[in-house]
This record gives sequence, structure tokens and C-alpha cells, in this order.
Amino acid sequence: MNKTVTDLQEQFRQLRLSETAEELPQLLREAEKASWTYLEFLECLTGYELKKREWKSQERRMKWARFPYIKSLNEFILEEQTALTARQLNQLVELNWLEQQYNLILLGPPGVGKTFLAIGLGLEAINRGFHVYFITMGELIHLLKTEEFSNKSKVQLKRLKSSDLVIIDDLMYMAMDQKEANLFFHLINHLYERSSIILTSNKSPDKWGELMGDQGITTAILDRLLHRVEVIHMDGDSYRMKHRESLFSAKV
Repeated sequence: MNKTVTDLQEQFRQLRLSETAEELPQLLREAEKASWTYLEFLECLTGYELKKREWKSQERRMKWARFPYIKSLNEFILEEQTALTARQLNQLVELNWLEQQYNLILLGPPGVGKTFLAIGLGLEAINRGFHVYFITMGELIHLLKTEEFSNKSKVQLKRLKSSDLVIIDDLMYMAMDQKEANLFFHLINHLYERSSIILTSNKSPDKWGELMGDQGITTAILDRLLHRVEVIHMDGDSYRMKHRESLFSAKV
């Protein structure tokens, strides 16, 4: 039976090997030029399909995460941080804490690199195949309050709840009323021992009760967050101010 390349491409598509179908003409040319064996050619076909599928899967996980910007930990200048040693940062990058469903709380004033570190760890998690979801506290409260009547909020909260790692940025940046605190508690209760959470905040946990207005709810939230947690105090000069770009720094 004589098959054309087009016929073979269509068969690959029927087998749901769409990436290989598109690349097949080029792979055949390479195989002929290099005189590949049948085994080498099959290894190339399957390896190409798996590589492209993983790339697409990682791309979907990146969209799922909703990062406000992309900053890898390769850009994180450890020498300007007193909160972490190189060994400690490497331990965080290994993600054993995520596999064991530990939480991280990153504390410190604005601009010291809390969000930078959280996003960097989130990117590492995505590269290892984990699902990550990033959200600010203000956005989260909006989703929780509109879930009952907003389909968009329902979809986003469903994604958040099914993520392996949830990053909540600027926790306790603003005060919550009792309804908001209750909604937040139910979310934390749902994530408890299902997902890991990274929280960034400029307020230490002993101050959270003042902003929630209900010590009982605060205690219940802290019980779940602090059960397995690493708290990192990132005090120091503003990271953003040190590395900001200035219009006046360029040479004329």
C-alpha cells in the first residue's frame, strides 16, 4: 500500500498526534539525510510529540496561574536579602515543602521582594508540573463576594481551589468586614491540607485580628495556615527602589 506524506499526516491526526503530524515532512527529511534506523526514527517521532505536549501543557499552566509579571529566581539578587541564605533559597526551590503541603508566609514592608519571591517559586512549581494560581487579596475578596451570581467568579474560584499552590498577594492590606472574613475562612478551610499557600503581607499574623474584626475567625484561619508553615521576614530596604529604572540614569 503506497501512502503519501499527506495520508500519513492525516492518520497521525486521527491518532491525536497532531504535533507530530505537522512536523512529519521535516522529520522524514532529517531521517533520510542522517540515515536513521527505524528505531531512531520512532524514538524521534515519540520524543517530539511528548516534548510538544509538555510545552503546551506548561503554556496552559502559565495562563492558569495569572501572574502579573514574570520574574524567575535567576533574577533574584540574594546578596541584598538578609532573610534568606543561599542554602535556604535552594531548599525552597526544591519544592519539598509544596509536596508536603506546607505553607509559606512572606512578611515585610512594601518593595522588599515578597511578590518577586512568590512568583519565582510559582514558576518553579509550574516547571515541575504543578498547577499554580496567583491572586491579590483585593481580587480574591471580590471573587468570593460575587461567586453566587457571577459565572466568571465561579470559574476562577474553581481553578483556584483545584490548584496545587495558591499565592495570595497583599494579605491584610485592607480591613475586612465580618462577611468577607467568613468567606475567606471557608476558602482557607477548603484549601487546608489540599493545597499549599504562599501569603505575602506587610502585617504579621498577630495583627491580622485587628483587620478582620473577629478574633474567633482570625484564630480559626491561623490554626489552619500555621499548622505547617515557614514564616520568612523580609525586612530591609526596598528592592524596587534599589533596582528601579530612572530616566536620569541614562547617559546622554
